[in-house]
Amino acid sequence: MSEAAFAPVYFDHNATTPLDPAVWKAMLPWLSERFGNPSSRHEYGRDARRAVDAAREKVAGAVGAQAAEIVFASSGSEANNLFIKGAVERMKPGLLAVSAIEHRCVIRPAEQLVRRGWLLEKFPVSADGRIDFEAYSEIVERKPASVSVMAANNETGVLQDIRPLAERSRSAGSLFHTDAAQWFGKLSLDFRDLNASGVNAMTLSAHKLGGPKGAAALVVDKRVGIEPLIAGGGHERGLRAGTENVAAIVGFGEACERVASALFGTAEKIRALRRPLERGLIELGAHIFGRDAERLPNTVCFSIPGIEGETLASKLDRAGYAVSSGSACSAENPEPSHVLLAMGVSPDRARGAVRVSLGASNTAGEVEGFLGALRDSLSNLMKLTAVAVR
Repeated sequence: MSEAAFAPVYFDHNATTPLDPAVWKAMLPWLSERFGNPSSRHEYGRDARRAVDAAREKVAGAVGAQAAEIVFASSGSEANNLFIKGAVERMKPGLLAVSAIEHRCVIRPAEQLVRRGWLLEKFPVSADGRIDFEAYSEIVERKPASVSVMAANNETGVLQDIRPLAERSRSAGSLFHTDAAQWFGKLSLDFRDLNASGVNAMTLSAHKLGGPKGAAALVVDKRVGIEPLIAGGGHERGLRAGTENVAAIVGFGEACERVASALFGTAEKIRALRRPLERGLIELGAHIFGRDAERLPNTVCFSIPGIEGETLASKLDRAGYAVSSGSACSAENPEPSHVLLAMGVSPDRARGAVRVSLGASNTAGEVEGFLGALRDSLSNLMKLTAVAVR
């Protein structure tokens, strides 16, 4: 296929999702005539406050939380930073622990705290990307002040069994946080159940489930004291100062309501697309990372021996298929994925990684077309390699 004269088929839903038309419709009034500041006392402000409160109820309802446990933020990165830094702000420096496969927006703030006197340990994972529970327990026995383990990995889709990890952490007196931005919208999520196991806080992001960019939430047990990253006018229970992004928050609430009602059917449909995709990839000689682990239904991260991932992703883009050569947030970093390296993958193989993340709008025909485009792209790249070697 030559240069695509149309929008590429979108296979990068872990990076972001298309805005649901119903979400856009719900947001529109708050981008025009309903422009009040939620902190204002007049009717314009009260109208905006009611909208924010209604959205808070919807987000809470979608994850089995209480509305008072929802703290709105501008992004999953901000929500993660709010917990990682804010939860220990009142403590004397001690030990922190995060998994070695966390998103950079968990690892980087933890590393910043090291410069302020904290110690940091990273939980190792097995070759399939799952937390090594024995090693985890050994670190937790040292009573870290806080622990963070992501629910679902954004690159490989590998899921963690959060409940026993949180229970072990609670027994040591550690606060436990999970980044559930990739999990939410793809699989069912119940904060109340997780909270009973020892999860104190959880991160969500609107644009991962058909909502807008610019809205996210930290779901946090009210008994956990957190210092704000942004101090000011006392917004969001004093945990996040700044005038709320009413339109985005309304969109977040609408997206949560819609995804909660259609979750099971969507997950099964996407899982049915993943099966032929993986069969086709294996026939082409691909190695699928975390293949034997429980994963998100939509995610396949693979490499082809001898093929550089960024080159292949670019070739597929020109053929009409939008995929990723890694996490969208690390696309500017030429280094191999820290997630794959933590899984024991060699740097050369890690540089070959390509991620396909499916969505509800994708079809079996698109998967079949992708495999054909991949076959053609590989053939062309192999020919170029053969010529270069001569």
